Amino acid sequence: MRAMVLERPGEPLKLKDLDPPEPARGQVRVRVSVCGVCRTDLHVVDGELPHIPAGIIPGHEVVGVVDALGADVSGLAPGERVGIPWLGHTCGLCDYCLEGRENLCESPGFTGYTLNGGYAEYAVADARYVFKLPERYDDLHVAPLLCAGLIGYRAWAMVRQARRLGIYGFGAAAHIIVQVAIAEGVEVYAFTSPGDGQAQGFARRLGVAWAGDSEQPPPVPLDGAIIFAPVGALVPAALRAVRPGASVVCAGIHMSDIPGFPYAILWQERQLRSVANLTREDGEVFMALAERVAIETEVTPYPLSRANDALSDLRSGRLSGAAVLVI
Repeated sequence: MRAMVLERPGEPLKLKDLDPPEPARGQVRVRVSVCGVCRTDLHVVDGELPHIPAGIIPGHEVVGVVDALGADVSGLAPGERVGIPWLGHTCGLCDYCLEGRENLCESPGFTGYTLNGGYAEYAVADARYVFKLPERYDDLHVAPLLCAGLIGYRAWAMVRQARRLGIYGFGAAAHIIVQVAIAEGVEVYAFTSPGDGQAQGFARRLGVAWAGDSEQPPPVPLDGAIIFAPVGALVPAALRAVRPGASVVCAGIHMSDIPGFPYAILWQERQLRSVANLTREDGEVFMALAERVAIETEVTPYPLSRANDALSDLRSGRLSGAAVLVI
């Protein structure tokens, strides 16, 4: 199979010919059709996450067809279309797993980070962490739902009571969850990099109530905020923008350092919290929601061999929506 391989963090991916992987007990092999390009892939490729294995294949928004089954796999059959998400394995034994908080598992495996991912023609996955996908979307447009959508949904669930919601950073995750929130009657206020008229125009086309620079205060106090951009300086800005009792959710796996800020903007029971990974329940609930609510994912396709170009465009902010590799 062809695969884009990260030999060393900080270097470009290399296109290689490898033997297709064989599914072990409890695994399925998927013939990959497309794989979304996520900002977390950038953190892996750029070496911003710890303990990145040499020779890893990135990619965790994997869409394809079940090609082979390992032993003891049930509920899936060859030929079924499935998706492989970021959380690729949990131990099932630690306190977090036993409490139903498997997203905090003490011995997890992550697709495209500690487990080989979908920048390849074939991928194997733990059958417990493979999702059947909503039929209303084709492969290209369903791929971003597998991380941008899922993490966006988990973050939004933490502020779902908000009638006025601020979104900081308007990329793949934001453009998905904004549509879900608006469909449920939420007023959305979009904050972008200063002077990014393209992103602000994109947000307005999706129906937000207001779009402006992240340095600006919103026109009204917000009931909650989600920070998708990996910029720690946005935390004090979001705390200043929300009302007493509101929550600010940091939705990325990586963020630059948060600068010091006065206690006064956290006081009055404002909450600051983070999102870590996802659970299988998140996947099942969100995929069912995506079947009911028509989410228009804006995608830019790239061939597998141009994965480095897709990552560069994401890094530089040239993308509107999500990049997807066509395998």
